Amino acid sequence: MNIAEFIRESVLRPRLKQAGVLVVYDADGRYRDLCFDLASDEVRVIDASISSIESREAALMALRELGQPKASLAGVLIYVPAKRPETDEQKQVDPFALYAACGAVFPQDDGDEYLSLCLRARPDHATEIRQVFATSPSGPTFAVIDAIGGGVSWPQLRAALQVESGREILAALLAPTSRQAEALKAQEGWVDEARAFLRATLGLNVQTRGKTWSALADELWRYVLFSEFVFDLPVALPDTLKSVPHAPMEARPIIEEVCDRLRTDPKTHALYIERAETIEAELNLTELCRGIEDLGERDTFPFEERTFLRTAIKGLVAGDTDATRQVLVRRKNSVWLGKGESQAQWELLRCGLSLVEACDDFERQLPNHIRSQAELIDFYLGSLREVDRLQREFEQAAGDFLDPHGLMQEVISQARARYRRLAEKVQDVFVKHLETAGWPPNGRLANAEVFDRLVADRLKESGRKLAYLMVDALRYELGVALEKLLAEDGPVELQAAYAQLPTITPVGMASLLPGARTGLTLELANDSLVPKLDGAPVSTVAQRMAVLSKKYGDRFAEMPLNDFVRGRPKIAETVDLLVLRSTEIDSQLESNAETTLGLIPNMLKQIRVALHKLRGMGFKEAVIVTDHGFFLNAHAEAGDVCVKPTGKWPVNAHDRMMLGAGSADAHNLVVSAEKVGIRGDFAQVALPRSMAPYRSGHLYFHGGASLAEAVVPVLVARLDTTAHADLRKVVVELNYKNGAKRITTRLPVIEVILGNDDLFSQDMSLEILLEAQDSRGNVVGEPRPGGDVDPATKTVTLMPGQRKQIALRMDDEFRGKFKVVALNPTTLAAYSHLTLETDYTE
Repeated sequence: MNIAEFIRESVLRPRLKQAGVLVVYDADGRYRDLCFDLASDEVRVIDASISSIESREAALMALRELGQPKASLAGVLIYVPAKRPETDEQKQVDPFALYAACGAVFPQDDGDEYLSLCLRARPDHATEIRQVFATSPSGPTFAVIDAIGGGVSWPQLRAALQVESGREILAALLAPTSRQAEALKAQEGWVDEARAFLRATLGLNVQTRGKTWSALADELWRYVLFSEFVFDLPVALPDTLKSVPHAPMEARPIIEEVCDRLRTDPKTHALYIERAETIEAELNLTELCRGIEDLGERDTFPFEERTFLRTAIKGLVAGDTDATRQVLVRRKNSVWLGKGESQAQWELLRCGLSLVEACDDFERQLPNHIRSQAELIDFYLGSLREVDRLQREFEQAAGDFLDPHGLMQEVISQARARYRRLAEKVQDVFVKHLETAGWPPNGRLANAEVFDRLVADRLKESGRKLAYLMVDALRYELGVALEKLLAEDGPVELQAAYAQLPTITPVGMASLLPGARTGLTLELANDSLVPKLDGAPVSTVAQRMAVLSKKYGDRFAEMPLNDFVRGRPKIAETVDLLVLRSTEIDSQLESNAETTLGLIPNMLKQIRVALHKLRGMGFKEAVIVTDHGFFLNAHAEAGDVCVKPTGKWPVNAHDRMMLGAGSADAHNLVVSAEKVGIRGDFAQVALPRSMAPYRSGHLYFHGGASLAEAVVPVLVARLDTTAHADLRKVVVELNYKNGAKRITTRLPVIEVILGNDDLFSQDMSLEILLEAQDSRGNVVGEPRPGGDVDPATKTVTLMPGQRKQIALRMDDEFRGKFKVVALNPTTLAAYSHLTLETDYTE
């Protein structure tokens, strides 16, 4: 089909048939013959170039005839040899504008421009067409367009590759499927045709003399990717790169379209990454472009991503968070997120930005919530606690991030400084209210009342089975995350409680026993702090469990939470109160806060699995409590300590509170022990007015009084409701690099796909827990939190038909074969698995 036939049959005739009336404006007289070729018994063509009066009269009569019942006339085309009127004023003086308003018009928009029509008619020769238009301001004749390509339609390429359009041919030459690759290998005639095709389509004069696809592909990949880089570069190329072949500007649309397709297609993005990295190294682009600050917008080569990253970091450090967010939005779907290392650095930046912006926002809001202790606490419970979550997620990302070149150090320092500034301002207000109002707050649930108010009454009913989960260091923001997690499986209620001071484990856990509100005292024995309940020591786990055993007899049992989840516990039928204990969060953070924050989500997952197990055992409810919260002191510097007040202070609780007697000063608050709810051998307590401890080196601390340390969650989950039966046929597919079986990085990116199966609702999401397990079932790799991975649970949520790229962080010491398993996070049942093996270079 020549260009004239294409315009007439693919544009004008369909538009006339659909609208009944078509006005063609043609100032250049290019389409006159095409319009009159449409004339027939059913189509009246009015030529407005002959006589304005006569043509208007002819148009009006034709329109009347067209509107008659059973009229033989099916369409009216009015040919106007003038430019289409654009403004309302121009339309008012155009006698044919009303026909366009009641029918259709040509040209209608940019898609009806002559160049656009030619490109649509001859897509395989887009570059040549653009070159012709560049040398002909008024546009080439139809004959010139028809002569382009000499009628070549690349028959051997189309047959071998089984594709139709030129763009499909180009994409197949760059990244053929296995079937296409075999076809190219089996045939030879396509090579010369491919040379002609690439010359016509991209302006590429193939230099390689090789007759194989691999030889051609190496040159083609370099030409295509370097061309996109050149097109996108806002400044001149370095002199050393000007001799590298690249496409003419007219080929830009097809170059960019094909590159976008290669980057976004899950089947080719791994190949794209490999090719781009190779070409970047071959051309030494990183070094040769070192002095260029603005590399454009597109994602061609990996070194460009590092430039974008530096721009985003600069914005964050300079306080221009809008600039940083704009870069993050543009990079959200970057092909380089297919590399685990790239995901990690962008996720750390995203977490840092979220934390900085939240701190700025809450600092602005703080003055509106400081009039009383109650207002400040309610502000914390309602929204301020979110900044603790964001800080934990940021520190989790920072702890997992390996930064040998110090690229992210400015981000880390900036985010930590902003959080610490806000924390100090909040603490200053909190301490002032503590001094006047005391602790725990009046009229609110003290932690020492939790057992009597939420557990004891429920156990008065014989046979009402209840689990009491005593989780060490579950601060309030973690309780919020846990509530969201447990709500997926059944009703759960969250409320705040107020920890017993000092906020250390022996005291906090003792306060969770029966009668603690009135019977708990703190005494000094052998220079150590000893909590006692009704005069009996309750410092140790055994002593505390003995209290419950004595009270409830064979109705009571206890064990570590981990043993309950991982093992096959046998709980006697007589047991109505099952205590499950966990110290993992506290012990892990005490030992190494920088690297073990990532283990917190495992604790939340364990609780969820435990509740699922308890439900199956007939337990009606679970009450989840904790002894204290904590503060992450990641911004601590040398000398960042509080000087101890004068006096006699025999007990130093975790370097955050001292018990004894002495004097207050500018750095320390000293109040009566009774004022802050402490009964026993001590007259006074001292605590820093700031968030600094009494000794340096604490990256993680508790023991004192602050919102993060002393406001804790209590959750009550109902287990007697009918669990939602998962009747869906879940099909989860796991892929790694299009079928590769060996990983060469400790941050492999796994593609997770949720099958689009019609057996379950298309608007229902599925939560998946992804783990790498060795042959014994030990976890040797987990998803990096953030982005598509919930930082609190490390789970991934997908909709039917959705696919996500998830980076796994492998254990540094592990080598060998392993399975990536997609699990149900509640039951730990496996949906699917993928077998892989490590193949690290070192």
